[in-house]
Formats: sequence, structure tokens, C-alpha cells
Amino acid sequence: MSTVLQPSFDATAFKIITRAQWQAAADAWHRWGPFVGTWLGEATDVMFDLARIGPGCRVLDVAAGAGEQSISAARRVGTNGHVLATDIAPALLERAAADARKAGLSNLETREIDGEALDVLPAASFDAAISRVGLIYFPDQQRALAGICRALRPGGRVAAIVYSTADNNAFFSIPVRIIRERAQLPPPLPGQPGPFSLGAEGVLEAAFAKAGLRDIEVRKVPSPVKLTSAAECVRFERESFGALHQMMVGLSDAERAQAWQAIEEALSRFETVDGFVGPCEMLVGVGVVQRP
Repeated sequence: MSTVLQPSFDATAFKIITRAQWQAAADAWHRWGPFVGTWLGEATDVMFDLARIGPGCRVLDVAAGAGEQSISAARRVGTNGHVLATDIAPALLERAAADARKAGLSNLETREIDGEALDVLPAASFDAAISRVGLIYFPDQQRALAGICRALRPGGRVAAIVYSTADNNAFFSIPVRIIRERAQLPPPLPGQPGPFSLGAEGVLEAAFAKAGLRDIEVRKVPSPVKLTSAAECVRFERESFGALHQMMVGLSDAERAQAWQAIEEALSRFETVDGFVGPCEMLVGVGVVQRP
């Protein structure tokens, strides 16, 4: 059953804007790829392990972005395996494909597909599906999960990484709060996509269960954001966090600059003698597709 959204949230417009912003941010997100790989490395390994990704597996990566984790998965599955990296923004996938070629990986394919329109894929054609910080941004998470489950063989595994609560992700929630206040945005609507939409206790488990998955497990993975300074964290977010730019649409250039300055000042509390350490906690969830 699909998530019911309040009429004032326009899912179609949200997707159009999201695609455009990721098209524009593709180069920056790709440039930050090595940092993201380190930052989310432990959570990614947990996701792979829970999904039982190994030699010979056929893996579907949903909302793959620039494909840093797709390439890691391709290395895991080996020459007898296959990874299909999908995303709504082709500019991101172009970079993933280029990196795969440079790495000599012929077992990684990219394809532009909306994560809520996976019915274009053959049914029961994958062993596992992964999504790293992607499922949270789907307007209809149940539709996405239904498409993922359809694409997996019976007994296949769905694994996803999402942010936990706003309180445990201050590196991101502080910018969100500051921008929301300055742009005079209302609180998120029930069911509205966003970084913390699956982070509350039991919410990810409930979403997987509603999609018909079984043997559900969710693990918390501390994932501190380690950079040289608060200014560098702001640069990372400013260059590559489309969600923040989406929230700033109604602000003037001057107001945006002031907001980023306020964010840097607020994040400076996390600077230490060893550099910036931003609080971040990820949840890694897995579920198994029911056998008929």
C-alpha cells in the first residue's frame, strides 16, 4: 500500500527539482566521493554484509548517485557477478560509469531509473538490493520498496542506509534547522521525504515490514563526519547536499550567504584539536523478500 501524502505536498514537483539539483551537483558530489566513501565506509560494509553480497551476486543499487558504493559492490561480486546502478540523475550515473571503466570493472552497468518506477526491470532478476542514503528522499517509500522487492528473487535481501534521528545527526540537522527558520518553512508534513524520515525508533523496521519483508534487522552505526574544520563541512554540504539547496529556493543570494555563515558559526562547536568531528549516526536495515 502506498504512503498517503497530504495534498499540499507536490511529489511530482519535488522530483523534478530533486533531479535538476542533482544534475547540477553531480560534479561536486563525485569530487567528494572519496571522502564520502571513508565517512560511510563502515556503514557501507555493514550494508553489504547484511545483504550477503559476495562473489557471483546480482545486485541492484537504487539511488546510486555517483556510484562509489556501486563500485565497491562490483568488486565484491567479482567477474561472475553484476551490479546495476540506478538513479534519477543521469549526470551522476555518467560519473559512476566512467569510474567503473577506469577501475577495469566490466560487471557494473548504469541505468537512469526513478526509484519509484523499478517495474521496468525484469521480476526476480537480482539477489540483493542496496540503497545508501537514498530511500529517505523518495516521496513514496512504499512504492519504491515494492519495486525493489519485485526485482529480487524470493529470499533476496533488501539493505538500506538511512540517517537516524535529527538529535544524533547535528552536522546535518543544525543546517536544516537554521535554513528552515530563515526561509520560514513549516515543519515537514507526515510522510514527506527528508533526511530523518526513517530515523525514529522503529520507523525503518515498520517500513520494511509494511513492504512485506521478513527477518528484519536494523543496526546503528556511528559515522562521525571528520573534516579539517567547520568551514570545510559547510563547503561539503554547500557543494553537494541538494536537500539544503531545495530548502533555500525562496531566499535571496544575500540571505543564502547569511544562512551559510550562520551554519558555519553553529557547527564550529564541533571543532576539536584534531579537526572537525560532526555528530552523525546511521541506521543500516535489512529485510528478506518473502518466498511465494
